[in-house]
Amino acid sequence: MDFNMLIVGVYFLFLIAIGWMFRTFTTNTSDYFRGGGNMLWWMVGSTAFMTQFSAWTFTGAAGKAYTDGFTVALIFIANAFGYFMNFAYFAPKFRQLRVVTVIQAVRQRFGSKNEQVFTWTGMPNSVINAGIWLNGLAIIASGIFGFDTETTIWATGLVVLAMSVTGGSWAVIASDFMQMVIIMAVTITCAIVALHHGDGITNIVANFPSESFLVGENINYFSIFAIWGFCIFIKQFSITNNMLNSYRYLAAKDSKNARKAALLACILMTIGPIIWFLPSWFLATTGVDLTAVYPEAGSKAGDYAYLYFVNEYMPVGMVGLLISAMFAATMSSMDSGLNRNSGIFVKNFYQVVLRPNATEKELVLCSKITSGFFGITIILVALFINSLKGLSLFDTMMYVGALISFPMTIPAFCGFFIRRTPDWAAWATLIVGACVSYYVGFMITADDIQNWFSLETPLTGREWNDLKVGVGLMAHIVITGGFFCSTVLFYKPLSAEREKDVDLFFTNLATPLYNESNAQQRLDNKQRKMLGLLISAAGLGITTMFFLPNPFMDSLIFVLCGGIVLAIGLLLVKAVDKTVEQEDDNDEEDKERLAELS
Repeated sequence: MDFNMLIVGVYFLFLIAIGWMFRTFTTNTSDYFRGGGNMLWWMVGSTAFMTQFSAWTFTGAAGKAYTDGFTVALIFIANAFGYFMNFAYFAPKFRQLRVVTVIQAVRQRFGSKNEQVFTWTGMPNSVINAGIWLNGLAIIASGIFGFDTETTIWATGLVVLAMSVTGGSWAVIASDFMQMVIIMAVTITCAIVALHHGDGITNIVANFPSESFLVGENINYFSIFAIWGFCIFIKQFSITNNMLNSYRYLAAKDSKNARKAALLACILMTIGPIIWFLPSWFLATTGVDLTAVYPEAGSKAGDYAYLYFVNEYMPVGMVGLLISAMFAATMSSMDSGLNRNSGIFVKNFYQVVLRPNATEKELVLCSKITSGFFGITIILVALFINSLKGLSLFDTMMYVGALISFPMTIPAFCGFFIRRTPDWAAWATLIVGACVSYYVGFMITADDIQNWFSLETPLTGREWNDLKVGVGLMAHIVITGGFFCSTVLFYKPLSAEREKDVDLFFTNLATPLYNESNAQQRLDNKQRKMLGLLISAAGLGITTMFFLPNPFMDSLIFVLCGGIVLAIGLLLVKAVDKTVEQEDDNDEEDKERLAELS
């Protein structure tokens, strides 16, 4: 326990060092919210990946893997499909929007009224998601260190808040890359240990206690599972390919780097599920009763599956390293509820409505204060979610995605392709979506489905949970999406000012962005060198954990993890272009062009 706490403490100091080293990169709101639009693909790709990855993966999702096998992997494979579509088409388009916040793109496309509508409807959604992620982190942290869950939520939430507020997007995205490297190294190691103890993937699958490893238990109607799987692919595709979530790529230095970033996220999300959930699948084959081990968790005991594995099967010190990485991963995910929300509030309300003539210094200060407010709100949401003892983290995440997040993406997605719609189509679609979500979430019951389709066998609890998600998504596709498309029938020519904004929106979408100036190349080198040195130092630190009091073979695990991290750090340092580094740093013309392009 002492070793684990020491490792977490050192790791936090390391993260603070990242914020301090990258503090000079932030001089204005563009730098604070999206890194000035000057980041390389591997940094942007890592943050795109990490925004879909948090402690929830090791709690709610791991618990679902423990009870229902491969089912949960479909969500992440669907994410990979969404990122592939980013790579194939959307990512360059998102970067070509040439905005600081996504709501600025909404204003261009749908007008100033929708700018305010999406500002105030989008923020609660991301706050709820961040609260779910924070609650997942608290479950892991409280289980490892023995603290009360509510106290852990406050403690971890305040730590995450402090890091996110002070660092800005440069520090957050830089740490995202380091977290990606470390998490993948650690989870690969855990997967190898699970394979070793389970005598290979074939035996793990064959000994999985559920009736079907692919489908899981409590399924009487395979068609319900098929509908759920299909709808999950539709949902994840929509959530990763719309204006509201285009913020992932606004930080890329140009169109080409945005596309490569999407490919990196796609590859990581494709191989990730097998690596992350092998420990839960193996644990299910051992017959351990998590409800007996964690009686205070009640029906949420499955959320502790990954925690139990690392406590029982990993060497001393690995638990501390894993929880450290989870803290940082959740920090990057919570950033969408802090830094992103703050950016939307400041750039699309404070500056537009309250202080049109505010200086950049004032806006940056306001951004930090606003981030603090959102941080406290997220903590309160996490505490509320923790009080819902009868609802698992997995089901909570599914309901929020299907009934809150998904309907908001419909106008943000369709608006890319359907131009001749009235401005009111966007906010009216949100109203229709809210009505659909209310009806599906609160009015339809399992008995209604039973009667409508004359089902002979009663629906199980799992089938009803899956079907509610599927029904909600299908209703939004047909009703909410159909409503937006039908508004073309009411289209009338816009005002000259609005036509100019819409023309600019679609012109930007179609115009590739190139950024290979000398100033940009020097900034690229600075990114490679600073992160390369930091990651190399992290790799050496992990390698020295070989000397912790573990059996020799277990100690080699740290050499493997540290070696992977160190190798990547050295590759980044080696990638520095020394010919560019030697050029004159006072090329003002290049610097002006860099600011113009970004």
